[in-house]
Order: sequence, then structure tokens, then C-alpha cells
Amino acid sequence: MGDQRTVRIIGIDPGLRRTGWGIVESDGVRLSYVASGNVTSPSDEELAYRLREIFEGVSSVIASFSPREAAVEETFVNDNARATLKLGQARGMAMLAPALKGLRVAEYSPNLIKKSVVGSGHADKRQIQAMIAILLPRAKFGSADEADALAIAICHANHRTGPQAKAAALAVETARLARRSEMG
Repeated sequence: MGDQRTVRIIGIDPGLRRTGWGIVESDGVRLSYVASGNVTSPSDEELAYRLREIFEGVSSVIASFSPREAAVEETFVNDNARATLKLGQARGMAMLAPALKGLRVAEYSPNLIKKSVVGSGHADKRQIQAMIAILLPRAKFGSADEADALAIAICHANHRTGPQAKAAALAVETARLARRSEMG
């Protein structure tokens, strides 16, 4: 990261089988690709251990690439309550990892992410991947989860000074102050 205006952002697309992650740098005008990948958890393991895999995997990525801010996709509720609950738990692990490192964590709806990247809130995965290839020509992603995570990071780069991002920054600062007061 060159100058002080450049910020490194991790986008996280939570999933129980595969949690996609993508890291970009933004100087407010330009975006550049840093890295992307997936954290996987074996489906034959118990839920608690799968959640641990997600937490440890995202924590490891953060330790390796040192992003300053994080963005996560909000969970959409589907007809299968059990699947929605498990996705929410995976999302919790994906949010906890950057929060414990003191990163600002913003949340964005799937429609806002698509609109920020493609211009339409109802874009399909193919359109998102095509636009990421244009916005981040050096990006090499092997899955839709990685592409979605990069889209989340791009969305955050575009909205990081908006109301959602400011609310996330305030929450981080409030938590820091609360920890300080607890420590005496």
C-alpha cells in the first residue's frame, strides 16, 4: 500500500461450504486486485468444527494480507429456515474474524452490491464476473464465491464513506472505547 489515502479492503462472501474472499486496494479513484480465494469446510464434519474452519480461515487471510476494512454480504432469508440459520452462523464467523482484529466491518445487501458493480440490482453471476474482469483486469478468480467477494469489496470501496460505512466505523470505535474502560 503506497500512500496514506490507499486502503486495503477484504470482501467476504459467507457460505458454510465455501466462504469466498477477495482483497482490493482503493485510492478513492482506482481499484487494484490484490488476491482472492476460498475458505472451505468439509461437509462431513460437525457444524461447530465447520464454523471454526471458516473463522480460522478468514483470520489467516486477514493476517496474511493486512486489510484495514472489511465488507460482508447481508444474509438473504430463503424458504429453508435451517439452511438460513446455518448460513447466518457462517456469516457470524466471517464477521467475527475481522472484528476481533479491529477492522471496520460494513454490511451490504446483495442488490446494492450488484448495482454498485454492474449497475443493476438484479444482475446474474455471469454479469458480475464479466464486470469484475473489466474493473480488475489482473484478477484471477476460480469460483463464483471469489468473484462475489471481490464484488463486495468493490461495493465497499464505492460506499465506504456513506451512512452504512460510517455506522460501522462508529460501532468499532464504541467497542474499542468499551474495551479500554473495562481494562481500567
